[in-house]
Amino acid sequence: MHYLIGDLQGCCDALARLLEKIDFSPSRDRLYLLGDLVNRGPDSLTTLRRLQSLGDAAQCLLGNHDLHLLATAAGVRAPHKGDTLDAILNASDREPLLEWLRRQRLAMRSQGWLMVHAGVVPQWDADQTLALADEVHALLAGPDLADFLPQMYGNEPDRWQDDLSGVPRLRFIINVLTRIRFCNAKGKLDFKTKEGLGTAPPGFMPWFDVPGRRTAGHPTAFGHWSTLGLVQRPDLLALDTGCVWGGELTAARVADGQVQEIIQVGCVQAKKPGED
Repeated sequence: MHYLIGDLQGCCDALARLLEKIDFSPSRDRLYLLGDLVNRGPDSLTTLRRLQSLGDAAQCLLGNHDLHLLATAAGVRAPHKGDTLDAILNASDREPLLEWLRRQRLAMRSQGWLMVHAGVVPQWDADQTLALADEVHALLAGPDLADFLPQMYGNEPDRWQDDLSGVPRLRFIINVLTRIRFCNAKGKLDFKTKEGLGTAPPGFMPWFDVPGRRTAGHPTAFGHWSTLGLVQRPDLLALDTGCVWGGELTAARVADGQVQEIIQVGCVQAKKPGED
């Protein structure tokens, strides 16, 4: 069986209960985690250790919180008020965990599904999305990561151009795959609005509702948008159901571009909804 799973954010207990509910076996089943594996939840360290221990049975994407951990560990990003990353940063196995994390991808395709953490600009098709994600993957897993991390953050450029190069190109790819919610018909990104569908700024819309987007018709799964909740359309699946904010942790059993079953477990947290 193949299961897509929404944002964990360190909710290891919920993950354990979800895996028990689906009777998960690493020798038989495959998990695809859609990013934001860590942060804000109660046990990011155990979450990383468990996912790492599953080997090829757990394929993980990187989300914005996972990149934040890498930047914080490198000393180029200050911890945020709501971070719950200290256990990882102080762990005896910190370095192998971070090494494992930086080798995870920003997009993948399996079982007929394109998987990303946040979304895709309308100008990219599935093949281009995967190719661009591979550019970032090579950097994150390579020797130049320390030089790039101080330049990773920023909202510019805010629109795709084929001739983008260097740091601006990589930053834009990362921003799309880990942060996008709203954009306009030309693919200009908006990062200020983080609420539900009805809160789009004038001229902007959810990335998946842009007319003519090139991934339309290609089943695409994503997380990141907890205020959106579970969305299931023939070619779209949103799986961040706000586990860390007291919602549910959601998995979808999939095959051949179809959702066969939705499975959820509750996740009780003494937190209020956050920004990401």
